Amino acid sequence: MNCETLLEQISARCDKFRADLTAAAQNLRDFNRRLEQILQQLHKDIAVRDEDFAGQFNQYCLSLRQELDQDEPLWTQSRAQVRTYKDADWSGDLALAAKGLNSRAKTLSRACDEFTTAYDAFCKNYNGFTAAKLNVWLLTSYQNDAASLTGKILFLAREIAKKTERNRGPHVFG
Repeated sequence: MNCETLLEQISARCDKFRADLTAAAQNLRDFNRRLEQILQQLHKDIAVRDEDFAGQFNQYCLSLRQELDQDEPLWTQSRAQVRTYKDADWSGDLALAAKGLNSRAKTLSRACDEFTTAYDAFCKNYNGFTAAKLNVWLLTSYQNDAASLTGKILFLAREIAKKTERNRGPHVFG
């Protein structure tokens, strides 16, 4: 595998992870809306209509965690592969693709921030919920690891961009 192919693979993985985080944030907002409704029903002493909430939430948290557990080794492998190449291997003609990856990583960071915001809102409502056992620890674990992985991806993207920029050579304006 050459640097260009590796860069394309990393970019594609970055896009997938961003899409996954964006979808996870939306799903968490939906779960939060449902939790708010359940809390209102409990507060008014009305029978809870959303009986599947706890099971669906716990299954969703488990699937998030499992998906991240599958993806994390791929990112570790990618970082190791990037570091096996010499700086000179990252030719200047890859600079545009490297800047694109850097931009994707920043967008990924914003998606991670959106997920963290949704997570915080959910936790705020969850603190008052005692009607069913929710595996929020899986969600917390996912949020922490996703934020950590996002930081590593940002660093990797910057590292690649610096290497390609150094090898671009002097700019000639005519």
